[in-house]
Amino acid sequence: MLSQIRAAATLLGILTVLLGLLYPAAMTAIAGAVLPNQAGGSLVTRDGQAVGSSLIGQGFSQPGYLQPRPSAAGNGYDASASSGTNLGPTSAKLAERLKADGEAMKAATGAATLPADAITTSGSGLDPDVSPAFAELQVARIAQARGIPADEVRRLIAENTAGRTLGLLGEPRVNVLAVNLALDANSPAPAGGAPAGVPTAAAQPTG
Repeated sequence: MLSQIRAAATLLGILTVLLGLLYPAAMTAIAGAVLPNQAGGSLVTRDGQAVGSSLIGQGFSQPGYLQPRPSAAGNGYDASASSGTNLGPTSAKLAERLKADGEAMKAATGAATLPADAITTSGSGLDPDVSPAFAELQVARIAQARGIPADEVRRLIAENTAGRTLGLLGEPRVNVLAVNLALDANSPAPAGGAPAGVPTAAAQPTG
């Protein structure tokens, strides 16, 4: 009996050291050497300071910035509370919210139809991208708030639009933080708006 316990304890100790300590440490070191940006969280910097991650969305509600899709993570784009609404397609509450948000969005933009991501939340609540169609819907507002030509806003959006992965997977997408940093670099930040990458509490959209 004691010999069996000793053998089991020894095996547990060896596997703990190998798989719980040495293996993770080795993988972390290899990832840091081969893919340092990804291993470090795909951080985005401005003036030497990290202002966000290209993989984690932030909330922007000021008119001079590209705004992300709605978020149900905490009070909106809370990286410590990643979540969706958990409301299913038969939910009356979801239907009511989509109808109200859709009508408000159409009234604000004059659009007859809306891209789905303009009013729906993502599963994580931290989607860093929007569709090109949703970005285009915001061009006029951004241009007016910043006092720059709409074509200039479109150019910055196009420069920060990624196509399908390997030309096949997913859909074209626009990184919100990248566009907002480009907007700030291209023209003065709108009055009363936080610099891109430093969203204020008021900039957090509700899900």
